Amino acid sequence: MGDPKGFIAIRREDPRRRPVGERVRDSLELYEPTHPEVVRSQAARCMDCGLPFCHTRYGCPVENLIPDWNDLVHRGRWRDALKSLHATNNFPDFTGRLCPAPCESACVLGIIDKPVSIKAIEQNIIDLGWEKGWVRPVPPVEETGFRVAVVGSGPAGLAAAQQLRRAGHTVTVYEKADRIGGLLRYGIPDFKMQKSVLDRRLAQLRAEGVVLRPGVAVGRDLPVADLLGHDAVLLAIGAEQARDLAAPGRDLAGIHPAMDFLVQQNRRLAGETVAAEAAISAQGRRVLVLGGGDTGSDCIGTCHRQGAASVTQIEILPQPPPTRSPETPWPLWPQQLRTSHAHEEGGHRDWSLRTTDFFGQDGRVAAVRLVRLAWGKGPTGQPAPEDVPGTAQEVPADLVLLALGFTGPVRAGLVSDLGVALDPRGAIRADAQHRTSVPKVFAAGDARRGASLVVWAIREGRDAARAMDGWLRGDRGWGG
Repeated sequence: MGDPKGFIAIRREDPRRRPVGERVRDSLELYEPTHPEVVRSQAARCMDCGLPFCHTRYGCPVENLIPDWNDLVHRGRWRDALKSLHATNNFPDFTGRLCPAPCESACVLGIIDKPVSIKAIEQNIIDLGWEKGWVRPVPPVEETGFRVAVVGSGPAGLAAAQQLRRAGHTVTVYEKADRIGGLLRYGIPDFKMQKSVLDRRLAQLRAEGVVLRPGVAVGRDLPVADLLGHDAVLLAIGAEQARDLAAPGRDLAGIHPAMDFLVQQNRRLAGETVAAEAAISAQGRRVLVLGGGDTGSDCIGTCHRQGAASVTQIEILPQPPPTRSPETPWPLWPQQLRTSHAHEEGGHRDWSLRTTDFFGQDGRVAAVRLVRLAWGKGPTGQPAPEDVPGTAQEVPADLVLLALGFTGPVRAGLVSDLGVALDPRGAIRADAQHRTSVPKVFAAGDARRGASLVVWAIREGRDAARAMDGWLRGDRGWGG
């Protein structure tokens, strides 16, 4: 703790977003650069709180040593701060841009004042590290001779691959898409994270000896028997099974899963050609986004950049309170109303609305019927909605994006072929050591825990790598 009065004397200063009128005309990242001296000053706000909840699992799933690197930044010891940051997190350049920062919600200073701007400090540490050339490949000291297959190249798969390779194992990452990166490549809009941020990490992995094989769908391009020829296998295939909406008119043209829309935009920006007959575009459209989470927000921001005529977002749940709900006290992630960069850019949003029907014209969706909900409590205390009589309304929409969440990994294909057991939520069942019901097959990330945060994916990948390394080196017990 470099400045014992920093949290009293210094006010929080957030990174500045680029002007709305400028950023909606391109797909560059949202935030303007922050001067290092401002970052040093902000790091001085970190207080000697005794028990820093920010780096417990209440705040940070990877258990970043946040007070340590805040102090180092305040002292100008940026390179040491980077070492401390990398000690727990393979990819702070991803989390510094994409994580919603539960660490800040758990910050002790946040009880009485605005919390420390942890996420921004983290991003500035790693970006300076790349700028100065401090981020280098870390090849293994010795080879073990074990061959490991990682299926899926999102943050969980890449974190596990890097840890396993640094432990000396031969690691091959298989990705069914034609480029490596999983959700980071095709699900995250460029305005949240430029793909150059991902590409520089992939170059580091290759330099360390990780073999990256895109365009390989296991079960189609690589037989499952060949996959099981490896000494250990990690399934980090994500939770790509999108939740659908069974309502009359769902088969009309112009109604799409949100990820189909986002993936297409990322492919366009990467210079790929999207077939005209399959193209999804918001240009000139009246867009309705169903779902109020991060995916929905990403859709809104993308629609603005494509030139939508209007954008409306609706959520079936009630509107959250403007400040932390008493049901989610500190240090828990608070239930409260959040306004994202996309909402700042325009559009309308509403809550407690249920979609009942889609109506079309010439085979394409033209309007959506909604009904207002009243939320009460059921017999066991769980939230229970009821339709409010006389509140049905029709909203014009000629493009509907379903951002309703995900129900687990896709079952058809690899999951079915391997025969791994699933849990009641539809995720791959794995024990505390990430072992599935199939010997030598492990699971991590969204495939195991359900759709979650990028920081949880990295933690899962690291934990799975540690368990796999121990198993390969001698702990061959199997509990399934």
